Amino acid sequence: MELFLDILKVLGLLIVGAVIGFFIARKYMMKYLKKNPPINEEMIKALMTQMGRTPSQKQVNQMMKQMGKYM
Repeated sequence: MELFLDILKVLGLLIVGAVIGFFIARKYMMKYLKKNPPINEEMIKALMTQMGRTPSQKQVNQMMKQMGKYM
């Protein structure tokens, strides 16, 4: 019986540690992505140029705003 309780304690602590680790990693990644966005204005301009469009600053700003919704 005592061994069973020890195993339950270890499993409980592992689960709690995994949950806490998940939230810490999530918070770190959100902060990192906010500080270093995966796409910037230069990338948007290059992408639109490759597609054969010459982007105006207004279009670039609209795209950045749309990207901000998903981060």
